[in-house]
Amino acid sequence: MFGNNNSSIDNETIELLENAQSRIRQKKNVYRHFIFYLFVSGFFLFVDLVLAVGKTLSIFNYSWSIWVLLIWTFILLYHLFDVFISKKIINKKWVSNQKSHLIEIQKEKIKSLRKDIEIESKIYAESNSNNSNQMVTIIVAASENDVIGDNNKLIWHLSKDLIRFKNLTKGHHVIMGRKTFESMPKALPNRTNVVITRNKNYTAENIVVVDSIENALKVCKDDPQPFIIGGGEIYKLGLEYSKRIELTRVHHNFEGDTIFPEIDKEIWKEVKKIKMFDIENHDYNFSFITYDKFS
Repeated sequence: MFGNNNSSIDNETIELLENAQSRIRQKKNVYRHFIFYLFVSGFFLFVDLVLAVGKTLSIFNYSWSIWVLLIWTFILLYHLFDVFISKKIINKKWVSNQKSHLIEIQKEKIKSLRKDIEIESKIYAESNSNNSNQMVTIIVAASENDVIGDNNKLIWHLSKDLIRFKNLTKGHHVIMGRKTFESMPKALPNRTNVVITRNKNYTAENIVVVDSIENALKVCKDDPQPFIIGGGEIYKLGLEYSKRIELTRVHHNFEGDTIFPEIDKEIWKEVKKIKMFDIENHDYNFSFITYDKFS
């Protein structure tokens, strides 16, 4: 312990000694500069005013020697200011203190940023832990050219598809946009109907009103498999949060104003397909296809 303290004191003494020696050299240089200035100034004045050398070079009624001395005087004054004021105030200790102060400021900023990151990470982790096992599912019926409706109405009637929709969504939350909800006669029975709308005053029987898909999913946080059922814009938003797509692919092209987004095969993989061809009382062939998102 004592050896370390002595080493610390020696280092401080050496630093003080080096600083003192540096100050002595600076002052000696100023003194030499001043003596040289006096001798050379006297010589210039003698040559100019006594010997009259260079009279033709006078500028603004001042001879060349006066201009030289004025410029040199400014340089000498700057040298004096630099040594006796600037370097006395802004010395190594001052620079070191400033660096230490700036380092402390940066440390506090880094500490604050780390704290914010830790808080956000904790919130994100809690959010993920609550929903890691939740199978958010899009359920949709779309034609070969991805049309899902026209003028807020279904274009086809497939009773097998409606039965499948009922069986899959029964007992779960169903998330939809306002227009999709208003296209139905009433809220779907045996399900929790969550309606997304910007209208804060929107009300209807047997529904939960939210203003975003994020808030809709918060409402469904205890449901192991909430379903997103439309319309087009809600499907687009829902693709980011969904883990599964239950698609009824109607094997026919239709005209319509509502389109389901193209399924990116690099993100989604087909895990199941059931062909429903030549079904009695059905006008079109169709298939039930299940896609899961690559993990």
